[in-house]
Amino acid sequence: MAEKKDINPFLKQVLELGPPLAFFFIYLRLRDDTFVIGGTEYSGFIVATILFVPLMLAAMGILWYLTGKLSRMQIFTAFMVIFFGGLTAWFNDERFFKMKTTLVYGFFSIILGIGLLQGKSYLAYVLDEMLPMRDEGWMILTRRLSACFAVLAVANELVWRTMSTDLWVKIETFGFPIALMAFLMMQFNVLQSYMDDPDQQ
Repeated sequence: MAEKKDINPFLKQVLELGPPLAFFFIYLRLRDDTFVIGGTEYSGFIVATILFVPLMLAAMGILWYLTGKLSRMQIFTAFMVIFFGGLTAWFNDERFFKMKTTLVYGFFSIILGIGLLQGKSYLAYVLDEMLPMRDEGWMILTRRLSACFAVLAVANELVWRTMSTDLWVKIETFGFPIALMAFLMMQFNVLQSYMDDPDQQ
């Protein structure tokens, strides 16, 4: 499919953030319920996870149809959600879905770290067109973001292993994304001096 024009930013945000929010509200509705499917009892968390997978795939399908593209990060995240959502349902064990977040953040940290060891910023390959910045700035941002992903991976392990499922769902849905967004905004402000000025080119 040929690449299409960019869609309305609000619609894009709805398609990207809608499924996690839907999971959150479905979980709140079902968390105290138990469901018997095929003779096996499933908690509300497991059922919410099972429902979340097709919701996310549908949203990504619409996004791909409207824009003609999906980022590698989106594709990888979708794969992880399908894989660990499937394991969660198959083994009837919510721990698999909770570990998914650790592995996603850990994977991003490792990939960025591998690029740094090679003297490259893989982050620049993905975002260079959206955010013109000199190489030095990209390397600084990549180092910091790799460390940030590593911290989030460790934080997720601590949260799901030591706290309630209710608290994990809230932190997963709101806490981690807000922390990551705040971190990025702070970095972009700090790295303003490395931004390329199109008027000077």
